[in-house]
Amino acid sequence: MDRTEQLVQALREAGLRLTPQRLAIVRLLATTDQHPTAQMIYEQLRPDYPSLSLATVYNTLETLVDLGVVNVLGSAGDDAVHYDADTDPHVNLACISCHRVIDLPSQYVHALEQEVATTSGYRLLGARVVYYGLCPDCQREAARQPAGGRRHRRRRRRRDEHHQTQSGSEE
Repeated sequence: MDRTEQLVQALREAGLRLTPQRLAIVRLLATTDQHPTAQMIYEQLRPDYPSLSLATVYNTLETLVDLGVVNVLGSAGDDAVHYDADTDPHVNLACISCHRVIDLPSQYVHALEQEVATTSGYRLLGARVVYYGLCPDCQREAARQPAGGRRHRRRRRRRDEHHQTQSGSEE
């Protein structure tokens, strides 16, 4: 069963009607390699589904998360909740600058899952491993910025504040 079918089956089991809007949400989640927010899903699908509401997107996502077929990743430094339909063990890497989230398959995550299950006796339903940092593109962009750019601005701001304080005390 492919990921789209898994998500459709989950909605069916939850007793939700399989409306065109819900099916579109499921297809988008199952086929994207991005980790969209509810707002991103809404904006992407709205042109083709004018009756789609943001509430439908949120409610569908909440149901899929509650059923364990979609993971909530939380913020990628953008104060927005991101979702991931890939529930197989993997690492998520979130860039705090451009807010892109990517998957990184890792044999160690599988091994850790096995160790946790064996040691704890838990029947594991899922896990999230998210690392935050700067992606290679944002690192290159930061390296292109003038070396003293921020320090220079900070120094100038301090100098300006100092002059304002001095001129304020002369009045």
